Amino acid sequence: MARILEGRVAIVTGAGRGLGREHALELARQGAKVVVNDLGTTLDGDGVSVGPAQEVVELIEAAGGEAIANGADIADFAQAGALVEQALTAFGRLDILVNNAGFVRDRMLVNAGEDEWDAVIRVHLKGHFAPLRHASAHWRAEAKAGRQPVARVVNTSSGAGLQGSIGQAAYSAAKGGIASLTLVAAAELQRYGVHVNAIAPSARTRMTEGPFADAMAAPAHGFDRMDPANVSPVVAWLASADCDVTGRVLEIEGGRLCLEEGWRHGPRRDRDRRWDAAEVGEAVRALVAEAAAPEPVYGA
Repeated sequence: MARILEGRVAIVTGAGRGLGREHALELARQGAKVVVNDLGTTLDGDGVSVGPAQEVVELIEAAGGEAIANGADIADFAQAGALVEQALTAFGRLDILVNNAGFVRDRMLVNAGEDEWDAVIRVHLKGHFAPLRHASAHWRAEAKAGRQPVARVVNTSSGAGLQGSIGQAAYSAAKGGIASLTLVAAAELQRYGVHVNAIAPSARTRMTEGPFADAMAAPAHGFDRMDPANVSPVVAWLASADCDVTGRVLEIEGGRLCLEEGWRHGPRRDRDRRWDAAEVGEAVRALVAEAAAPEPVYGA
């Protein structure tokens, strides 16, 4: 069978372990040359090591593919720019950006520290923005030079960001922001040949196997729905030239694909004048009664 990413060059952030590792391996199997980025931190973001990224590179090379390791902090704007430059220098082009890196510092809202909030928002939200900003500038320059890209971006949101998750205020806020960033980037970058989508994966990783141990446990027999490798073929297609959708969020769990439908305008009332505060309660209660009930927050 033909490989759907033959000749394309990809950056995958947070690719040393878990979902990112499986994405890098699958993209390489599909023919892409891969820049394997990973800072090599612990689950809560401490420490630095290029070891995990280099291990993935060696696996790709052993299978006959091409890859290089990168240990950049993708939430550092200058380092994110150097990551994009490394791909261009090593492979001469950039076609794919998979933003995956992140960590968790779960706390109930009343116990969350400012430093924990800042760290989670930084790695997830700024860690998506910074590589995307530099890659986008390159693709815009290519388009303006008459070399229209066929570029693809795959961001990583989460059910926590789309429906909310108790004990994960910072993580949910960051992942919700990533979904919104995806919509804006898709609208702005389409003219330059760039499609931008996001995934909301449910899989067994360092982030999930602790707090959701029972749900994430591998079965003794049969299909392992929580194997992170289940997500990566979807990422590979979203990264391909064949992908003709943009500005969408796909939830993936095992063999199930769900197209997420986010904020939409619902029931409305228009007074054609300023509302009096005494009128608002009755109107809002009527709108809530007409609208579809929201899905419950995870853990509620």
